[in-house]
Amino acid sequence: MMRILISNDDGIFAEGINTLAQVLADLGEVIVVAPDRNRSGASNSLTIDYPLRIRQQSNNKVAVQGTPVDCVHFALTEWLNERPDIVVTGINHGANLGDDVLYSGTVAAATEGYFLGVPAIAVSLVGDKHFDTAAQVVKVLIEKMINQPLATQKIINVNVPDVPFEQLKGWEITRLGARHRAVSMIKKTDPRGNPLYWLGPPGETQDAAAGTDFFAIEHGAVSITPLQVDLTAHDAIAGLESWMHVVEIR
Repeated sequence: MMRILISNDDGIFAEGINTLAQVLADLGEVIVVAPDRNRSGASNSLTIDYPLRIRQQSNNKVAVQGTPVDCVHFALTEWLNERPDIVVTGINHGANLGDDVLYSGTVAAATEGYFLGVPAIAVSLVGDKHFDTAAQVVKVLIEKMINQPLATQKIINVNVPDVPFEQLKGWEITRLGARHRAVSMIKKTDPRGNPLYWLGPPGETQDAAAGTDFFAIEHGAVSITPLQVDLTAHDAIAGLESWMHVVEIR
C-alpha cells in the first residue's frame, strides 16, 4: 500500500484533483493538500509575506490559503508524520506543454516534491472532459513504478489527450516543444473609465516536431516528458569563459 500526496493549482474543489484522488485510492492512502481556490499560473512562488491558513476538510484532505508550492511544502515539512512514496499534482484543467511548464503551478508543485526528496508526477488533461482517462494513466504509471522503479530520478510531466482511455493512441516519451511569443494583452475599461488588462491567450505552437509533447498530443498519444531543474546552460560555459578572457573588465 502506497502513501500518495496529491496537490494541484486549480483548487481543492476542482474536478481533476477529486477524480485523481478517487482513482488512486485503489493503490493506497491518498492525502490531498491543495489551494483553497484556483491558483493557476502561480509557478514556483512561495508565500512569504503572510502566514498560511489551512482548513481541514477531513483527515486526509486539507485546503491551504496559499500557492501550489506552499501546499506541497507545508505537507512535506509540517503536516505529514510520514513521508509519502510519491507526489502527484493535477489533474490540471488544460495542457502543460512546452513553455507552459515555466508558468504552471501544477508542474511547480511537483517540482517542490522533487526538491524535498519525493518522486513526483505532474499530470494535465488537454481538455476538460475525460479526467478519468488522465487518472487511469497516472494509475498505470504508478503501478509500473512499483514493479520497476525509474532508472533516473526526474520530474515526470504527463499530458493526456481528452478522449476515453481506450481511444488513446499509445504512450510517447517526449521532449518539450515550444510556442511562439504570447499575443498582446486584452485591454478593457472599468465602469469609471480606468484601463484594465487581462492576460492574453498563449502563443501558437512553434516547435511541434516529431518527438515533442505537442506532436504526441496532436496524434492522440499520452506525452511523458522527464524534467530537470538545473537551468545552467552547460554548452555555453566554455564560450563565456573565452569571452571573459578578452573582455576588458573595469
